Amino acid sequence: MLTLEKFEEATEVVKKVILKTKLVYSDYLSEQTGNKVYLKPENMQFTGAYKVRGAYYKISTLSDEERQKGLITASAGNHAQGVAYAAKLYGVKATIVMPTTTPLMKVNRTKSYGAEVILYGDVYDEACDYAYKLAEEHGYTFIHPFDDQAVATGQGTIAMEIIKELPTVDYILVPIGGGGLATGVSTLAKLLNPNIKVIGVEPAGANCMQESLKKGEVVTLPVVSTIADGTAVKTPGKNIFPYIQKNIDGIITIKDEELIVAFLDMVENHKMVVENSGLLTVAAVKHLECEGKKVVSILSGGNMDIITMSSTLQHGLIERGRIFTVSVLLPDKPGELGKVSNVIAKEQGNVVKLEHNQFVSINRNAAVELRITIEAFGNEHKAQIVNALEKEGYKPKVTRPNL
Repeated sequence: MLTLEKFEEATEVVKKVILKTKLVYSDYLSEQTGNKVYLKPENMQFTGAYKVRGAYYKISTLSDEERQKGLITASAGNHAQGVAYAAKLYGVKATIVMPTTTPLMKVNRTKSYGAEVILYGDVYDEACDYAYKLAEEHGYTFIHPFDDQAVATGQGTIAMEIIKELPTVDYILVPIGGGGLATGVSTLAKLLNPNIKVIGVEPAGANCMQESLKKGEVVTLPVVSTIADGTAVKTPGKNIFPYIQKNIDGIITIKDEELIVAFLDMVENHKMVVENSGLLTVAAVKHLECEGKKVVSILSGGNMDIITMSSTLQHGLIERGRIFTVSVLLPDKPGELGKVSNVIAKEQGNVVKLEHNQFVSINRNAAVELRITIEAFGNEHKAQIVNALEKEGYKPKVTRPNL
């Protein structure tokens, strides 16, 4: 059972492995929403995510015999690192099954803690099935990433810290993949103060918990599709589902496009790297229908590889109108490029790339295509540049940049 006594015990146990992640007040998000928004930066943990809490507490509850058999788990990355790190501290073997789509940084970090990593399946659920098979074959002790009450209790220590630091918190926003973090946080929050609203946040393309709550039973999605790899789960936890039903006050779903914008919000305004699953709650603060409330957004992790980061930054700039491409047709005559450049320069647009296509028309003297990729200050400035080109008779067509 997830009791107050167990949560208090877990809070003392996890102090051995966690860093203090004090709340960070967000002026930017507070101004955007009309609430007082605080960030719980679990992305700053030693392993880059909150998962070490549940992993270490769970392993602490095992017998020496269970630990010495060797540990095994399945994870898209953060729980993998938590188990690997905790196993290293206990001096026992850990085998981690990760989906083949797991970012390279998470794979390498897991290996760096001494764990054996096996890549299997396209999503977490397939990796988990294989991990269970290996556990049965070799006698390993399985550490489930979310569908385990002891793991959920360890994750719930986050709520203990939040409420101690901000006793008057009104809302806690928590990411949901399989539901372990949401179970621990919501259960403890309600034990300490039933008036606190705990809202779960899922990717729109992996909303297994939302669908399960609608039907009143655990359901499996036919497919998941989201850039939030840490929460790309088809089936939520069966053992913890009753706690979610009892203690979660609602679910917000977030589209991938919102995560891209949230990434820029964190980098530009808080100088923090937060992975896509951790950004779910950042995007969700703008969906809350309230004002003047104290809201805590749990940033669950920050393990984002460089390639994903680069792609997210580029797409974020496009979403915000900071980079865009416009296509115009010009006569193939000297001086025409200069005329277009002057129009853009007068509007303070910065040209970053030009593409000249002479074969868009059979009669190139009549028209050639000029594709111009431009840096702007935002969507308003982007519209200003496009309007200026229209006034000069160019009939500009805005297209997505090919960066």
